Amino acid sequence: MKVTLKTIAQEAGLSITTVSRALAGYDDVNEATRQRVIAIAKRLGYQPNLAARHLRSKQTHTIGMVIPLTSYYSDPFFMELLSGVGRQAAEYGYDLLLSAQQPGEEELIAYRRMVASSRIDGVIVARVWKDDPRIALLREVQHPFVAFGRSNDGNYPHIDVDGLSGMLQLMRHLVERGHRRIALILSPANLVFTAVRYQGYVQGLAEAGLPLRQDYLVEADLSQEGGCAAAQHLLALPDPPTAIVACNDTMAIGALEAARARGLKVGRDIAVAGFDDIPLAAYTDPPLTTVRQPIYEIGRRALDMLIRVIRREPLQEPHVLITPELIVRQSTGGASPAGGQVRV
Repeated sequence: MKVTLKTIAQEAGLSITTVSRALAGYDDVNEATRQRVIAIAKRLGYQPNLAARHLRSKQTHTIGMVIPLTSYYSDPFFMELLSGVGRQAAEYGYDLLLSAQQPGEEELIAYRRMVASSRIDGVIVARVWKDDPRIALLREVQHPFVAFGRSNDGNYPHIDVDGLSGMLQLMRHLVERGHRRIALILSPANLVFTAVRYQGYVQGLAEAGLPLRQDYLVEADLSQEGGCAAAQHLLALPDPPTAIVACNDTMAIGALEAARARGLKVGRDIAVAGFDDIPLAAYTDPPLTTVRQPIYEIGRRALDMLIRVIRREPLQEPHVLITPELIVRQSTGGASPAGGQVRV
């Protein structure tokens, strides 16, 4: 016998409407009732008629994401973010449509194609650009989206991490450990968070009465290889830094490699730190000091927000700013107390 919503409603002693809304994840059904309905549906082997649901609602129950092709397998940040988004999408009964494209124009074309084809109900945008054309497109066509990050005009649903606060925490930590020559490996200039984290770096130098040295600033491409090359350049300077901060953990891991290649012991001869706290950061050699942004939870929370946008439900917090946490590990453990010297 085919199990229908009516079957579940009779078993649960509820109306068909309540059962339908419970299975769809609507907020007007309390959690205890929703879980009971889901349990009954699973026990009875209920299989929703997705095609009919889509025709009635004109929705695909699919969420879209486009990520840079260079990051598809190599960037733990995106893997962690996708895990959070995908897990929460599954909770709502949504699929995740993923497209990997070359950064820039090909990414934008992918967004246009997704929206025009009506294959998705909403989009998660990550690593926001300055004056982001992807966000401009989605706003122009009024397509539901939530961004992880803020562009110059942040008047749209977004969740972000206070990069200035995070970088300032890290700079204060290094200064307290006695470092006076602190270099920064910057992420690409077109990313919004680059300027914010740079601002935290500059503010940290100013607080400590330290000069801003242009030779201590190197831009790289967020990759491990880019971080390694940038650190090699910094360590070859006549007056090399005693500490290197990277705008993400992946570049910081590359900096660890560069330091070891020069025979330096990280945590004693030089300090290295990153930003993100990807899972690998705790298991590098030595473990990496970093600024933790809860990437997985941000993915889940962004998906929650997007579902409400799709359903045209009001958002209690359309603009969320999370304060990150400094995680101190052995990679910055070798400096003496403030005022002391570090061997290089």
